[in-house]
Amino acid sequence: MREKGVFSLHDPKPRFEILGVKISAINLKEAIEVIDLWIKNKHKDYIVLTGSHGVIEMQEDEKLKSINNFSGLTTPDGMPIVWLGRLNGFKHIEKVYAPDIMLATFKVSITRGYRHFFYGGKKTIPELLAKKMKIRFPGLKIVGTYSPPFRQLTKEEEQSIADMINSTNPDIIWAGLGCPKQEYWMTNFRSLLEAPVLIGVGAGFDFLAGKSALAPNWIKISGFEWLFRLLNDPKHLWARYSRVIPKFIYLCFTREKIFKKFIKYLLKKKDGK
Repeated sequence: MREKGVFSLHDPKPRFEILGVKISAINLKEAIEVIDLWIKNKHKDYIVLTGSHGVIEMQEDEKLKSINNFSGLTTPDGMPIVWLGRLNGFKHIEKVYAPDIMLATFKVSITRGYRHFFYGGKKTIPELLAKKMKIRFPGLKIVGTYSPPFRQLTKEEEQSIADMINSTNPDIIWAGLGCPKQEYWMTNFRSLLEAPVLIGVGAGFDFLAGKSALAPNWIKISGFEWLFRLLNDPKHLWARYSRVIPKFIYLCFTREKIFKKFIKYLLKKKDGK
């Protein structure tokens, strides 16, 4: 835990825990500020976006939990995470998920000159994403794209890919590989890459490339975006959500004691604290 009043480029924001998973108490504006800080200081780090799916995966994968907990930043990628953060006393916390952080970063990149590389997604997806974002944000610098093979890379391939990415001199590398693959990729490649910022954005590539439907804002903040996504892609998401959602709720009630925290939260609000 960072000492009070001590600032660090790595892990610059306070964190709270959900089932042993450390989440940065942060909102979108602050996340962009951290990215800007790392680029200006040439600080090399990585950002994990963690929702209830990630939290449950980390209950069964200690290495994945360690990758999350030692990230430079772990954003709350889901309203249940946000609500639990507020119950822990962080009133300013907001949902920071893939499409939002991508669009916000692309927007400020026009004036700040950030250079972007898209790594991941099925073939043609990163290229389609680059094309759409350049139209949406004229002047956006997308210096490269790469869709890796769906298998484990050899050490020689890893070095070759890292050299290729480094040759484009990006400031931010967006990894669209899905959880937990992108988290393992970022920690494996962090030492090989010169870019200050690596961000794992999962299905963010598909959303912004127009291959998956984006939920309206009112659904995103309602806590039911999972249902919207399930209805739009039941074949791929049914197995995940039928496992993750009941287990997340059960563990939060039994191990996190969220009912007691909620009562305390209501009492504090009643007392005007």
